[in-house]
Amino acid sequence: MNRLLERQLRRFDASVERPPADWQRFLAAVGEAYEQAAQDRQLLERSMELASRELLERNARLTKEIHDRERVESELRLAQKLESVGQLASGIAHEINTPIQYVGDSVTFLRTAFEDVATFLSVVDGLAEELARKPELDELVGRLDAARVAADLAYVREQVPAAFARVQDGISRVSVIVRAMRDFAHPDQTEMVAADVNHGVKSTLVVATNEYKYCADVATELAPLREILCHPGEVNQVILNLVVNAAHAIEDRWTPQGKRGHIVVTTRESDDGVWIEVRDDGCGIPESVRARVFDPFFTTKEVGRGTGQGLALSRAIVVDRHHGKIGFESQVDVGTTFRVWLPFAQPEPAVAA
Repeated sequence: MNRLLERQLRRFDASVERPPADWQRFLAAVGEAYEQAAQDRQLLERSMELASRELLERNARLTKEIHDRERVESELRLAQKLESVGQLASGIAHEINTPIQYVGDSVTFLRTAFEDVATFLSVVDGLAEELARKPELDELVGRLDAARVAADLAYVREQVPAAFARVQDGISRVSVIVRAMRDFAHPDQTEMVAADVNHGVKSTLVVATNEYKYCADVATELAPLREILCHPGEVNQVILNLVVNAAHAIEDRWTPQGKRGHIVVTTRESDDGVWIEVRDDGCGIPESVRARVFDPFFTTKEVGRGTGQGLALSRAIVVDRHHGKIGFESQVDVGTTFRVWLPFAQPEPAVAA
């Protein structure tokens, strides 16, 4: 365009005295040049706009990829930590199980032995009554009575059986906890296996007892279920996260009032999978944060009470790892219900073309 203008100007300088026809051609040429320049400018602006839009789209995609990669790395680190903790807990549970069995066997032996001793003492009591009818044996009978009073045999014979019953009940409870820990913390196999969701719920509630026993009463409504193909340890982790969150919500609402809340864990079967529902009457989730509850590191709890990874990890396990669904309904100062759906079978992995 500049060369055209220079050429026209030179022609203009050289032809000032030329006829008007040359002026008309000159002005027409200048007009064409300006029109062409305007078209070129519009084309350039359109090209720059398209390039800018494409750059913004690429930047958005890159930002999303970076965010997704950071989320996956965070979930992977947490999963590795949980796996290590699970293996450690499984080993500890195994180590505890052996001495608990020894103690249980010893208590059973002592209880049986005491029953035999109690039977012997009953015989001795009978003999002592017979001896008491012989005056010449008053001294011997007096010594037996003194020994009986010194040993407080009446109290011992009444209380020892009850003590053995309490010990055996405690050992039984410890054994249940140990078995639950072993089931809960058992590292998952690489491949998915068939698992009983109801058994996982029961084991998880035993492991989580310390989280809710001081603030909530827990009830279960477990329907008969077919086994599902899954990673059992990961499913147990999801249940644990939901129960712990429910306990914290109840603690926030009811503990300041000196009251206890309620948690209900329900399972039911659908045509193609199973539903797990954890319902509480805690403080509820404010509407302003409901859209963010599954975001990594998002938490409304104070420092030291939560990492913000529980629900994010639960969503990754349910949706990404098991092709299931997770959602919730909540109302402030009424409670929250989380629902998890897991399919009976997993889709076949895609075969690369």
